[in-house]
Amino acid sequence: MPRSVRTSERPERPALPFAPKGISRLEAARYVGVSVTTFDEMVRERLMPRPKQVGTRVLWDRAQVDLFFEALPEREANQESDEDILARLG
Repeated sequence: MPRSVRTSERPERPALPFAPKGISRLEAARYVGVSVTTFDEMVRERLMPRPKQVGTRVLWDRAQVDLFFEALPEREANQESDEDILARLG
């Protein structure tokens, strides 16, 4: 009889048929397209919303993240593109 292997990782949750209202810090950072460190900085600078406490969980309201993201400033037209910056460095 095979022994069961214990891991410290949580088992994967099945996909939901809808987008969750509350998202974790990692999910919020990925949703916005930045690293967790950058997301934390954006929260500190009030560029992203503060989280909500749901029991023992800390969650961000996905709709609030959307609103804050939409309020971010547009990129200036005269700024260098990523490709220009990489070409200059390379």
